[in-house]
Amino acid sequence: MKSTEPSTQTSQINIQAINAFNDNYIWAITNKEMVTLVDPGDADVCIKFIEAENLILNAILITHHHADHTGGIEALVEYCQQKQWSLSVYGPANENIPRCDVQLKENDTVTLSVFDISFNIIDLPGHTAGHIAYFADNDTTPILFCGDTLFSAGCGRIFEGTPIQMFTSLSKLMNLPEQTHVYCTHEYTQANIAFALTVDPTNEALINYDVKVNELRANGHATIPSTIKQEKQINPFLRCHEQNIQISAQKFSPDTTISTLDTFTTIRRWKDQF
Repeated sequence: MKSTEPSTQTSQINIQAINAFNDNYIWAITNKEMVTLVDPGDADVCIKFIEAENLILNAILITHHHADHTGGIEALVEYCQQKQWSLSVYGPANENIPRCDVQLKENDTVTLSVFDISFNIIDLPGHTAGHIAYFADNDTTPILFCGDTLFSAGCGRIFEGTPIQMFTSLSKLMNLPEQTHVYCTHEYTQANIAFALTVDPTNEALINYDVKVNELRANGHATIPSTIKQEKQINPFLRCHEQNIQISAQKFSPDTTISTLDTFTTIRRWKDQF
């Protein structure tokens, strides 16, 4: 994956992507002095970023226990100990997160005073049993770090939860403000669009988004962050209440009933086989 990093500037903070592995984004929340990392699966790329930007690491936010999200924690804790920096590791209460100092569940709050920002915790079981998200209703640009639950034009695989859990989790995210910037942790957008166009081939917004995404990737740019508004328009997993998605699901699996949950369950199974 090319190394061009997306960033978002708000009144208090900057959010940058640190590329990791083949398609992971580790999100770095920064100001002129400090950095908080979201889902640092690879310590080496994080340390290179920290040193290149001359920043102090103060916190790590974890969405779920998978190694590509947690694999860098141990080394980063040791790095901060060597630097004599105070570090807090936040993670889901219902999962085993290495070195976790603060265990979080729905309606808890994480305040990062150095950035003057607070995150509300949202429980999002489905991809994993204890998956959480961090949501900040931040001035004109609300921010969501949603791990592997919601992707642009797609959603995460259901490894530990159930279809109804994942459907409920995505429904929570659909109810967030439409201007919310959605920071997922993988560059899966092109593959997701290929599936979405199979399910929803006449969706004009999706067709236009495909053109935009292909241009971004051809020029080495990320497709993330997305927005809740955009995902409502182009993401089939958020549009299972619509007749054309339900018809596509029935064509794939004729025993699918005309219900939103059954449609979601079918197209998630379809995507697994795609």
